[in-house]
Amino acid sequence: MVKEETDQELYKQYLKGDKTAFDKLVLRHKNNIIYFISRYTKNTQIAEDISQDVFVYLLVNKNQYDFKYSFKTYIYMIAKCRAINYLKKEKRVISIRDEQNIYIEDNDLEEMVFKTEAKQNVIKVLNQLKPDYQAVIYLTSFEGLKYKEVAKIMNKNINQIKVLINRAKKKMKILLEKEGFSYEIR
Repeated sequence: MVKEETDQELYKQYLKGDKTAFDKLVLRHKNNIIYFISRYTKNTQIAEDISQDVFVYLLVNKNQYDFKYSFKTYIYMIAKCRAINYLKKEKRVISIRDEQNIYIEDNDLEEMVFKTEAKQNVIKVLNQLKPDYQAVIYLTSFEGLKYKEVAKIMNKNINQIKVLINRAKKKMKILLEKEGFSYEIR
């Protein structure tokens, strides 16, 4: 069985001139980056454009990446900065876009949450949360990032992230219970 290459291994290959390694990184992360950005922009087409800017940034500034950090953290930091820069220009309010198509990697939690009508109710509840709560829930629950990585992306310390996660989960529990769903805080 062939072991899948890590993001860092692919990026090292790209730095050595392997263009297909960069293509693999784009394919691996593009949809999740678009979804993440669309939570800020509320527009999938704009999120797609911004995600292209993220990957162009990686191409142009290829030696900027510090390998002591996870590539996923690095790319999400760039995506967040690009989305916020867009919002500053457009002076729009940050919230999650209510999407029919959500691009998330499969795992047990996501399969349970985003099934049939539960998917719509969770999105409805997420849209009611404050922007910081939305971001912290997405990055930890759906992207599987560690608190340290989320702290770096959100420009907060780990204790602030822990507080945000706790408050976001409590608020989600209240809102989901109002919608008639039981919710267990983990």
